[in-house]
Amino acid sequence: MVVKAIRKKSWFAYFPGDYRWSFNIIAAMAGASSGASDIGEIDQICRRLARKVGDDALWFREWSRVADRLRKSGLAEERRGHALSAAASHRRASNYYQMADRFRFPKDKAALGAYRLSIDCFKRFARLTERPRIEPVDIPFEGGKKLAAYFVPAENTRRAKPPVVVLYNGFDGTKEMSLNWAADAFTRRGMSCLIVDSPGVGESIRFRKIHLRHDYEVAGAAALDYLEKRKDANARRAAIVAPSLGGYYAPRTASMEPRFKACVAWGAIWDYHATWSRRIKAAFQSQLPVPGHHLTWSFNVKTLEEALEKLEGFRLDGVVQKMKCPFLLVHGIDDQQIPMKDARALFRAVGSKDKTLKVFTGPDGGAQHCHIDYISPVVHYMGDWLKEKLGA
Repeated sequence: MVVKAIRKKSWFAYFPGDYRWSFNIIAAMAGASSGASDIGEIDQICRRLARKVGDDALWFREWSRVADRLRKSGLAEERRGHALSAAASHRRASNYYQMADRFRFPKDKAALGAYRLSIDCFKRFARLTERPRIEPVDIPFEGGKKLAAYFVPAENTRRAKPPVVVLYNGFDGTKEMSLNWAADAFTRRGMSCLIVDSPGVGESIRFRKIHLRHDYEVAGAAALDYLEKRKDANARRAAIVAPSLGGYYAPRTASMEPRFKACVAWGAIWDYHATWSRRIKAAFQSQLPVPGHHLTWSFNVKTLEEALEKLEGFRLDGVVQKMKCPFLLVHGIDDQQIPMKDARALFRAVGSKDKTLKVFTGPDGGAQHCHIDYISPVVHYMGDWLKEKLGA
């Protein structure tokens, strides 16, 4: 059984009878403005997927098929010396390989192989393109491990050390996804970006065995420690921004790590234990962006009971009251994953005197989860707010 995509607000759901597939199609499309996807290619994929909606094996094959073609094209253009054409193909291939991987459980050889290709393609794009300038970096973390990240320098500024935005993703996203969606809006406003595969996310979980954890301020502190050693970033004027489960990561981090000077929750989280308790009780027949198995995989546990124990720490009450820095919460009025009541609870509890709740309703910006149905106005709104608060 699948969960329908349309609830209160109409949005572009390619497969109206399947929320998970429709949400991820629109997430792939959200990269189009940065060149990370092409509507024509996505439509080609969807036409083939329409033969058997809900077949996740078919999903993997069709996204991989187009990614393979683009990667082959990119390599050929590299050999011809056509750097920008190659870069464009590699960027889209990276996005599509990650789309292929999203529903693949367990993370077998095929899934991990596709993900490795996605990283290789993205790094080829970064090396070949003239903008944005993207520097792959490693952030020292616990136990000698390192968090995979990209540093993207600020544009349109004369400052030697501009303010910086530490940008995560959510429960199931990646640093490449966050870079494609938001980095340009921030860097063009004079703020550098450090975009991180934080614990439980992207490369960090797949290849570095850094699993999901509740004390996200540890990763935030590591990011700031790294930035303090760079000569081209002002770690004393740093913000933390994160979408989806990042609505937990960012407020938790800013509340527990006072060096952050601003915080943006790109979608609210209030009590993630309660959220997953409801989902498990419904046997995952609820609006989920990925299969329910993603939860146990993220925590590296075998049972849902063990996962729920891990989730005990994912509550923000008693934490966000400590926040002092300016706080922005953006939320979609028809978010089908996290209800408005959770957004209001989070906003009321945050201790910052300077705090803003901006609810998007559809015409002004996406009403769905993380505004994925109309993302551009929201990203620019966040960029303007950050520029003001960080003095960029």
